[in-house]
Amino acid sequence: MNIGGRDFATLLRGAGQRGNWIALVNMLGSYERPLGAFRRYLLASGTYPHVFTLRSPAGPVRVTAYSHDDLLTINEIFCRRDYPIRPTDRVVVDFGSNIGISALYFLTHAPDCFVHCHEPLPSNCDRLRKTLQGYERRYHLAPCAISVEEGCVDFAYEPTGRYGGIGEVGGIGIRSSGTMAVSALRARDVIAGILKSQARIDVLKIDIEAMERDVLLSLPKSQLERIDRIYVELRFDSNPLLETHAFQQYGLVAQFRNKNWRKTG
Repeated sequence: MNIGGRDFATLLRGAGQRGNWIALVNMLGSYERPLGAFRRYLLASGTYPHVFTLRSPAGPVRVTAYSHDDLLTINEIFCRRDYPIRPTDRVVVDFGSNIGISALYFLTHAPDCFVHCHEPLPSNCDRLRKTLQGYERRYHLAPCAISVEEGCVDFAYEPTGRYGGIGEVGGIGIRSSGTMAVSALRARDVIAGILKSQARIDVLKIDIEAMERDVLLSLPKSQLERIDRIYVELRFDSNPLLETHAFQQYGLVAQFRNKNWRKTG
C-alpha cells in the first residue's frame, strides 16, 4: 500500500508521532482551505507552483509552494510548529533560510522581530525575496552558506531546492542534481557580528543539511550564553550544550533553551 509516495509502514510511524497530530489540528486553523491543503499534503497531489493562504497574527499571508516538498515545509513550520517563537522576540538568526518559509513564520508571529537570513542557492534567494515581499525592512538576506570555516565551498543541491548542503547531498539520502561553488561564512563570525549591535539573540535556527552538528559545536560558550533558543534540524541522543541550555527532541528538531535566560534578562 502506498499513499502520496509513502508506504504503509512510514504512514504508521508518522501516526504515532505527537508532532504530526499537532500539525493536523493546526492545519484546520492555519490554512484558509485546510481540506485542500490536507489532500495535497497526504496524497502528494496537485500541480505546482501553488499559492496557499495562511492565517497568522499579522493577518492572512500568501505563500507560494513550488513543489510538494515546499508544502511539507509549510506544514512543519506553520502547523507542527518546529520552530516556536514568542510575540516579544526581536532578534532571529536563520541559518538555511531556503525559500523564506521559516522567516515568514517568524516575521508574522513576532511583530517586532528582525530576521537575519542566510541561504546560498541563487534560485532559493529569488524565491525568498518573493515570499518575504512587504517585509523588506525587517529582514536581511546574506546569500551564503554557513560553515565552520570561511571560504569558497562546493554546495550540492537537488531539483526542488529544499535539500542542499556543503559536500554531497547524497550523504543524507537525497540524490544531488549538481554542485556549485558558493561563498561560506564561519558561523561564529556571523553570530559575533550580530552580537556587536544586539545584546542577545532570541532564536537561532540551524537547518543546513549535514553541517548542523559541527556548526552548533563551533559556537563558543560566550556566544551561547547570549542566545535564548536554538533549533537544530538534527536528532541528538544527548544534550551537547549541557552547560548553557536545556534540551528536548521534538521529532527531527533538537530544541535548546537557555537555562539562565530569565535570570539575566
